[in-house]
Amino acid sequence: MEIPETVIALNKLARNIWWTWNQDARGIFGELSPRTWQNVYHNPVAILREVSNTELRMRLLEPDYAKRVADVLEEFESYMNAKDTWVTREVPELNNRRVTYFSAEFGLHETLPIAAGGLGVLAGDHIKSASDLGLNFCGITLFYREGYFQQAINHDNWQAEYYNQLNPRNLPMDAVIDVDGKPITCSVDIATDTICFRAWRINVGRCPLYLLDTNLPENPAHYRDLTLRVYGGDTTTRIQQEILLGIGGVKLMRALGEKPSVFHMNEGHAAFLALELIREKMATGDSFNEALTATRDQCVFTTHTPVPAGHDRFSPELMNYSLSRFAKQLDLTHKELMAMGRLDAGDETEQFCMTVLALNAARAANGVSELHGAVSREMWQEKFNVPVSDVPIGHITNGIHTLGWMSRSARDFWQPRLGNGPKFYEHINDAKFWEKVEDKDFISDEELWALRYRLRRELIDFTRGRLVDVPPSREGDFISYDHLLDADTLTVGFARRFATYKRAPLIFDHFEKVVKLAKDAERPVQFIFAGKAHPADEDGKRFIQKIVHLAKHSELQGHLVFIENYDIQVGRMLVGGCDVWLNNPRRPLEASGTSGMKTAAHGGLNCSIMDGWWREIYDGDNGYSIGDDSHPNNLEEQDRVDSENLFRVLSEEVIPTFYNRDAAGLPRQWIRKMRHAMATVTPKYNTWRMVQDYSRKYYLED
Repeated sequence: MEIPETVIALNKLARNIWWTWNQDARGIFGELSPRTWQNVYHNPVAILREVSNTELRMRLLEPDYAKRVADVLEEFESYMNAKDTWVTREVPELNNRRVTYFSAEFGLHETLPIAAGGLGVLAGDHIKSASDLGLNFCGITLFYREGYFQQAINHDNWQAEYYNQLNPRNLPMDAVIDVDGKPITCSVDIATDTICFRAWRINVGRCPLYLLDTNLPENPAHYRDLTLRVYGGDTTTRIQQEILLGIGGVKLMRALGEKPSVFHMNEGHAAFLALELIREKMATGDSFNEALTATRDQCVFTTHTPVPAGHDRFSPELMNYSLSRFAKQLDLTHKELMAMGRLDAGDETEQFCMTVLALNAARAANGVSELHGAVSREMWQEKFNVPVSDVPIGHITNGIHTLGWMSRSARDFWQPRLGNGPKFYEHINDAKFWEKVEDKDFISDEELWALRYRLRRELIDFTRGRLVDVPPSREGDFISYDHLLDADTLTVGFARRFATYKRAPLIFDHFEKVVKLAKDAERPVQFIFAGKAHPADEDGKRFIQKIVHLAKHSELQGHLVFIENYDIQVGRMLVGGCDVWLNNPRRPLEASGTSGMKTAAHGGLNCSIMDGWWREIYDGDNGYSIGDDSHPNNLEEQDRVDSENLFRVLSEEVIPTFYNRDAAGLPRQWIRKMRHAMATVTPKYNTWRMVQDYSRKYYLED
């Protein structure tokens, strides 16, 4: 390929976030300007705006660099044009069945902060795996031009929020345009207004993701800001965002000439799409009941929320205000519309529940782990009025996109052992390969322990760098960052949303005992925490404040670190570098959880409450359990018991096993657990398996 064609191809690659799960691709962009690469959140589009065409052409005169660029471009083209995919081999009937996946957030990469937490990260991993598998798939979400908030810790160790504007020009996204090159615009009715929106497209490998945007001059100012922030504003903003997502998303599909066979609602936020599908069918002459039946045939629904209070509910007054014009198009009275989202259709005081609407409009529904499926069946038994065991809610346990979360060092470690061919992205999920990891003749203990040291060192260096970037909040806070944390020390990590049910500070309930453990000269422990609390969650912010205070002003100083401004990059570093991944939610409130799945391929071990996905895979030898497969019903008692169990397992099992070394300095029993975790967790708890399950169970016609 000549240099001009290579430059064009690089610009094309930059605008397809396939590079988020290909470290070689990220590498060829990052080395063009390492400092800019860090400053622009690892964004190839921004890099190519920094580097002139002249500079890029000159760099391509370097034979070694040009060869690596050519290899990446060849791999990209091979991926994009592959005909032999899982879908074509295993479920060819899905080739002609378009699946459209609606989610209020998508967590794709740190350069696109349009997700608040695990729901969005799951959606991002879902679409990446759909692309890998060759699924005829697209996503729908909103373009939040200020994204989710950036976090700073102030002088009182309190979380403060600020927002950055996202400029599409500098992001891997393009305007959705018509044949004349003009932006395609659609509209939705909200309250008494008709609101216009446009769309942006992000190429996720072979799958498009469309982002709806109301920031148009023809809209009133408050509607221009409807897509300003992830879950921003009050309940009125929430219902309006959900009208745009559901109804607007269907309208965009029609404007693009799309006729999806499957509409997948990822959580209840998207459920209004069912009303638009019903409206379409009634416009062609169907009765409401006929339209609802036909809509059910098209829709599937995934619920993620194991407590009633977590499901979106809107008052009758707000529903009447927001959907009055739309209800007339459905030829429904207000009471009939409200009945679609009520458990008791005759109770005029009951609020409208988006989950009830989704359950009414879907032919299949599922929770996101075995336990969550059971909890959901019990929660919604009243709606179906059948025995709990017969409630039509199944389960598909969540997973993670393995390569998207794998560190460069881990990929460099595994790829030669899997083969360096173009199908590496498939082999990384192969159970037969991971079975070999338990064989010392395939990989030695020495190699695995060296990998752990490398990854732990990378995390420590990253953590020090992040702390240096944040100036001390007050005189006396400064620690000599070059000596903070230790590469020989057992490293425990916790990084996720600081929702109170996740109980981030639980280990510190035994503060004096934990200090003694951390400072043990022979068997020390260090903790690295990160996470954000929702701006309105005062209790979650107090959890952050407590941990930051302990890190700065307690005897744990130097043994406890809080990394502020948690994002996908921070998560990626932590799941790679930590020896132990801590997960201690109040059971059964962690519907699935996915962060602990990401650590296994790096040799990390989970130490978790028996909730969500962990209770399905834990076998006694692939990590650590905090308590057994049960929980007290009293919350205070549950917290007390779990706190004691957590300290016990850390002090009596985790630490002794990690530091029990042989004459060669190797913790053989610990490494054996690492091997078994890799063999049991990695090939099963990935989104390849998850999307295959959705395809076979829900995307195929019944």
